[in-house]
Amino acid sequence: MKPPFLLLVAAIAALAIVGTSAAALVPGVFDPGATNCPVATYANGVLHLEKNCASVTNASAGAEITGLTGQTFTSASFTLASAAQCQGGSPRFNITTDPGAQTFFLGCNNVTPTTNANGTVTYVFDPATIAAGGNQVPFPTGSITGAEILIDQQGMADVSSISVNGVEQVPAPTTGGAPTSKAQCKKGGWKTFTNPSFKNQGRCVAYVNHHRQKKHGGAPTGAAGNVKDTSQAAGGDDEKQNEGDDGANTHGHGKGKNK
Repeated sequence: MKPPFLLLVAAIAALAIVGTSAAALVPGVFDPGATNCPVATYANGVLHLEKNCASVTNASAGAEITGLTGQTFTSASFTLASAAQCQGGSPRFNITTDPGAQTFFLGCNNVTPTTNANGTVTYVFDPATIAAGGNQVPFPTGSITGAEILIDQQGMADVSSISVNGVEQVPAPTTGGAPTSKAQCKKGGWKTFTNPSFKNQGRCVAYVNHHRQKKHGGAPTGAAGNVKDTSQAAGGDDEKQNEGDDGANTHGHGKGKNK
């Protein structure tokens, strides 16, 4: 029988492996100059990115891809709404690895895309496609320490089917807790709550208002003086509003060279 300490070490190691295996997208922007020109949102399976300023501006929009630490890079891919959204190597993957803290840039202009029946275009990055594209960029080597997908050229991109090492990347849902502020409901935040869950942003905001009033000893009332359940009453038009606004300015994107 293993000593308790060794069992504890084994349990911690197992948790560490589980923690690094659950990859997820974390939309955000890099905007050190507070220009407010980059935008990153996620809704309905699409990462929407905008850079509404000159390409030379030190700013970018994208998403960090978590949970890949320690893995060896084998492949990646994404789909754009149209080939016109590929501008100067953006969007691209930035893959950082050890040893040497190397960053590999895999841009949409480094491979030949496949045009799909619906007009979208898919870009695949693996040894074969990099070679077929003329080996413009080196293929990532070493162990992954960081990964992101971003644009830093002026324009916009609607990116879907983002995959790294054969796993499609999507934002991780928030499984615990309830919203405590209206801001948490906005920009698609209402979709991340599962206990309770919400049909739309309006019901999430109504839930916050209702519970805030209860906390302070008040509550909205109906004509008969009964408490009005605003968390159920809200909805309707609110469901049509802001459902596509699903991002957060919480993540910084390093600005790298275009290859």
